[in-house]
Amino acid sequence: MLESYPAVYRDAHGVIETVITNDGKTLRMSRGALEFEGTDFDAFELSRPVTLPARFRFSGDALCACTLEFEMLVVLVAEAKESPATLRAHLTLGQARGDRGGIDKEVLKLSLHAEGLQLEHSRNTSGSFEEELLSLKERLPSGVSFKNCFGCDLSDYSPAGNGLFGSLACFRENKAAYRSVITKHQLFDLLAVGTSHTVQETFVCTEFQLRQPRRGYRG
Repeated sequence: MLESYPAVYRDAHGVIETVITNDGKTLRMSRGALEFEGTDFDAFELSRPVTLPARFRFSGDALCACTLEFEMLVVLVAEAKESPATLRAHLTLGQARGDRGGIDKEVLKLSLHAEGLQLEHSRNTSGSFEEELLSLKERLPSGVSFKNCFGCDLSDYSPAGNGLFGSLACFRENKAAYRSVITKHQLFDLLAVGTSHTVQETFVCTEFQLRQPRRGYRG
């Protein structure tokens, strides 16, 4: 299913209004003849060789020295009742660090907006979707949860670490084994079996099951 997120790109030269599309694996952002794509919001690369305006900056092949603001529709669930909500993201991608590689900063801020509910970013440090969604989840009203892969009982992050977005492991094909995991070593062993696949935090499938406390390695 193709999703579209209204987006604003900003750099030292001004503002570009655009749209980010997401097919569940690849993110794409276009402006006229220019098209960028990647598997993460901090990994937008040119999808084909073109002559670029001088305004765009890159670290390696990925866009940097800019901010991205975009909105994603999500679903909240309380008991059997579902309600729509909007996740607003503000991502700052810093300057390239030259020969050292990477960028000098990366800051993600997420806020959640729904009828009768506004939860703003509450962290002082840079975040990933994991960290930001966890912060929002902890401040949701009692009994309210995210209905997406992040809020699912069959997903977990590798103890080795994860990227900004889209590196959540899904264990819907090995439910019983995942539900017996309580240590990082058990999770590493399960990941090595190869019965999981990677999903985006904001995706949701027909096998969604509401996450229970103290489930898996991430709890």
